[in-house]
Amino acid sequence: MSLPQGCTPWEVRFDLHHMMKRRQRDSVTAVIVVSRFRVAEAEAEAFRDHAELAHATLAACAGYLRGTVGRNVDDPQLWSIVTWWENVGSYRRALSSYDVKLHAVPLLSQAVDEPSAYETVLPGVELNVDRARSLD
Repeated sequence: MSLPQGCTPWEVRFDLHHMMKRRQRDSVTAVIVVSRFRVAEAEAEAFRDHAELAHATLAACAGYLRGTVGRNVDDPQLWSIVTWWENVGSYRRALSSYDVKLHAVPLLSQAVDEPSAYETVLPGVELNVDRARSLD
């Protein structure tokens, strides 16, 4: 398991423990968003700048928990922006903000065409079911 940037194994366990407790207490469903990109080597530097701006813009939104820009160690043309959100509603509202539409959506629209939002799977917590949801 790779750790989020700047985290020790204890911090990850502590964070997951508290996320699970909060989820059980408040029925909060944390969401992980993974956007992957194919980037030619000649465009890597410019892409990195755009990805860092997109990530910083998303990070300023309500409900953002953490995230990072990454590049695949085996295939340097494969990049990612991974973000964690309090819930799916927070992520969807972030996509509606003016700054995100201006600084992140143009880049996110170039992502590999695949589903990008994942629920966290924690011990003893019921998994998502296929039904209509609220944005909260």
